[in-house]
Amino acid sequence: MTASLTHLSRLARWGVTLARRRALVGIENDPNAPAALRRLVKLARLVTLTGKNGPRDYAGAFRAIGPAAIKLGQSLATRPDLVGEEAAQNLLSLQDSLPPVPFAQIREVIESSFGQPIDKLFAEIDPVPVGAASIAQVHKGVTVDGRTVAIKVLRPGIREKFARDIATYEWAAAHVEAMGGEASRLRPRLTIANFKRWSNSELDLRREAASASELAQEMAGIGGYRIPAIDWDRTNGRVMTIEWIDGVKISRVDELRARGHDLDAISQKLVISFLTQAISAGFFHADMHQGNLFVEDDGTIVAIDFGIMGRIDRRARQWLAEILYGLTTGNYRRVAEIHFEAQYVPSYHSVGEFATALRAVGEPMRGKPVKELSVGQMLDGLFAITRDFDMQTQPHLLLLQKTMVMVEGIATQLNPDINMWDTAAPYVRSWLRDELGPEAALADRLKQDTETLLRLPGLIRRVEEMFPPKGGAPEPPPLPDIPLLTDRREGSGSLIGYIVAGLTGAGATWALFASGMLG
Repeated sequence: MTASLTHLSRLARWGVTLARRRALVGIENDPNAPAALRRLVKLARLVTLTGKNGPRDYAGAFRAIGPAAIKLGQSLATRPDLVGEEAAQNLLSLQDSLPPVPFAQIREVIESSFGQPIDKLFAEIDPVPVGAASIAQVHKGVTVDGRTVAIKVLRPGIREKFARDIATYEWAAAHVEAMGGEASRLRPRLTIANFKRWSNSELDLRREAASASELAQEMAGIGGYRIPAIDWDRTNGRVMTIEWIDGVKISRVDELRARGHDLDAISQKLVISFLTQAISAGFFHADMHQGNLFVEDDGTIVAIDFGIMGRIDRRARQWLAEILYGLTTGNYRRVAEIHFEAQYVPSYHSVGEFATALRAVGEPMRGKPVKELSVGQMLDGLFAITRDFDMQTQPHLLLLQKTMVMVEGIATQLNPDINMWDTAAPYVRSWLRDELGPEAALADRLKQDTETLLRLPGLIRRVEEMFPPKGGAPEPPPLPDIPLLTDRREGSGSLIGYIVAGLTGAGATWALFASGMLG
């Protein structure tokens, strides 16, 4: 009960903050939202004496609530199906920026986490951070051996703050999902579970360092894209030290143009590097916003900030590649079949009807540059399909969707005439040929059959353990099944119990008379 009251108290405070900025009006007006939830958000608005008409500041509301809410808001920006198109667009502007922590506290975190004075690790650290976000802030420094580095340090107490807030998110999501209907289909509990997993990864800087190292290994053979080197000797769970990058932020288009960079080539390189990570490696940088990408003098794109990473298994990547290629070529029938094979769409629906619905969304996009497309209309159409065909949310694809939107936005800023479909098609076609062609199918079959043969000895040993050889004693004859009075049988269990109790009581009484204790 105490925990529930705590969650309710937090939700009440957050609800007031959201209501004052009209960030709950969308839920109040949504006919698909559970009636009980609509009544609650309406009550929150009335309590704050806020009218329904007026600007809705979703980003400001999440920023006012705190660091965990900022991260949650950025995550919800990829879920217009869950929060609505207007809220999703507004949340895209939510900047993960907070006032910096005083350097004295940062110094204390560094020294306590390494167990030694800071001057044993760094010859110099700029006390003014180059960036201060909700989870950590970054300082420029020089190691004792003379290398210029970026030092990322967790905010003091941030892990405990996130743990408290996420526990309330989980509690609220469970109650909303229990309302059924559309709330159940959208799977808010799973959304929060994924958010918790991503946040826990960001809150352990060793994990971020490991992700950077893994991505660098996966992209080692890809020209024009690289990952900064990790300084493992100066990295732990609360501090990460990484190579300092001297480059131009990819968002500074005018400066890139002034330095003579080919913006079209950079945009193409960005799209291909993302496809390489997502489809070939199945491991991708899932926070590719403009502040995390730099361009060096030779045109190389350098990525930073690896707290949020996405991972897709091989079968899902094959489905994804086929879906992308089917959309680029207009093969909506095959795209529909993949959705049924992957069990994204329940089998009681028609493949043909789903293909027609996909065509209605896909045809207006084909052959046009991004600047002529309405991403909002496209997403509205896609999410309408998911509702019409009872498709549950696929959380493992949410990060991919978010990153695709980010990459598309940056590529369009660099080259407004770029066509994402045309850029992706040759790469996807080549990957599919390598992965699903006859040579790949034969190699997979040989690999699977070989693995099966190698498992046979172990299988035989397990069978022998279950059915050991007979020993020297003769096998016992079959024994009859004798029903017992204590056995409970349907319709008679209670009667037998009374009989046994009565006989036991009678025997005990007789024994007492016989011993002379009664009488």
